[in-house]
Amino acid sequence: MARDQNDPTPIEDRRELISWFEAGSKGQGEFRVGTEHEKIPFRPDTLTPVAYDGADGIGALLDHLQARTGWEPILDGEAIIGLVDPVGGGAISLEPGGQFELSGAPVANIHESAAELRTHLAHCHEIGKLLNIGFAGIGMSPLWSRAETPVMPKKRYRIMANYMPKVGTMGLDMMFRTATVQANLDYADEADMVRKMRVSLALQPIATALFANSPFTDGKPNGFVSMRSQIWLNTDKDRTGMLDFAFEPGFSFESYVDWALDVPLYFVKRGDVYHDVAGASFRDLLAGQLAALPGERATLSDWANHLSTLFPEVRLKRYLEMRGSDVGSEAMINALPALWVGIFYDGASLSAAERLIAGWTAHERQTLRREVPRTGLKTMFRGHSLNDFARDMITIARDGLRRRAQRDAEGRDETRYLEPLETIVLDGRCPADHWLVDYERAWNGSVRPAFEATRLA
Repeated sequence: MARDQNDPTPIEDRRELISWFEAGSKGQGEFRVGTEHEKIPFRPDTLTPVAYDGADGIGALLDHLQARTGWEPILDGEAIIGLVDPVGGGAISLEPGGQFELSGAPVANIHESAAELRTHLAHCHEIGKLLNIGFAGIGMSPLWSRAETPVMPKKRYRIMANYMPKVGTMGLDMMFRTATVQANLDYADEADMVRKMRVSLALQPIATALFANSPFTDGKPNGFVSMRSQIWLNTDKDRTGMLDFAFEPGFSFESYVDWALDVPLYFVKRGDVYHDVAGASFRDLLAGQLAALPGERATLSDWANHLSTLFPEVRLKRYLEMRGSDVGSEAMINALPALWVGIFYDGASLSAAERLIAGWTAHERQTLRREVPRTGLKTMFRGHSLNDFARDMITIARDGLRRRAQRDAEGRDETRYLEPLETIVLDGRCPADHWLVDYERAWNGSVRPAFEATRLA
């Protein structure tokens, strides 16, 4: 999330939380797509991490980007921690270990998303040359230990970092060492949300396998193709996972509200102050009975901020967030929204995806989620390799994009953004599989070449 909210409107009762989601509903013609990606800054000459402070640090990078783009600064105290475009709605933010994130504006098609990404990477490249900063498009920092990873000056991250070891074994690795790409898509109404939530949750492990790109940790292979995905399995079971309840009869906005209310809070923000209430109940805040803040009542910003601290494989806000994929190359970043737009924004494709997942049990979905981080597209499922299901998923998306017929200035439709995924299923190997071969052969058992090999800017 680019910045925390400060809407002081009080919430009077639980029904308003349901209405908050309902207000996200859009007409088919209003559907948009937003693409978010994180990348890992590094020093090209030394392959060391980039600290926040200093004339060539992350703070300076943000200052230069502000001067170049004219975007408004986001501050945490006196520290600049991000930028926001007051016109288009895009934003730049920092993850805990310095991962540099672009949260793209909601745009009409993948052509616009790809152009936005190209502009952003061009800015990063030019400023990076000046400051000696490169950016790796890989799902986990391949070389540095967590102790070597810098810490960004964001107050909410201090609260999270203190809480994570209490609820999981790898939450700090998630915070400081992983990088993802995410696609955000709209729903028409509650029924449409339910269909899309179920389809995307079931298919999320396939996306994880296609985009798997985090095979190295601490300078060596870690035994997984997506260590980032494995880390999420060991982060915080209260706020992560496959949301089995979404497949139960009667799933609704209200169902998600009830789940979210039972996920413990991290913080309550009042003005610029983050109050550490980690482990407390949002229900108590809603009732004005939060022990740490007597008399305080929940506001709309409390709700929006709390939702941003929930991390299921698909997250519901006033849109749906596809959260299962490692970041990769520029082409792969563009491929993720293309994959989901092709499935979600064409009625025939959404129906075809529902048929693809029909009959999958909760046990099967959970087993797939557990196995994919290690075996990727080679995972066996219902008598076939997952690569076969990935091929079907891509075909469904291609058909949907073709029917959408959203063309660029050269007359090309959005199907071209699926080409890297089609190459993957033709070969049966995800990006991590290729890096592991390079590690053994061309890289002579070193992960250091991974920085340049995955460099985005």
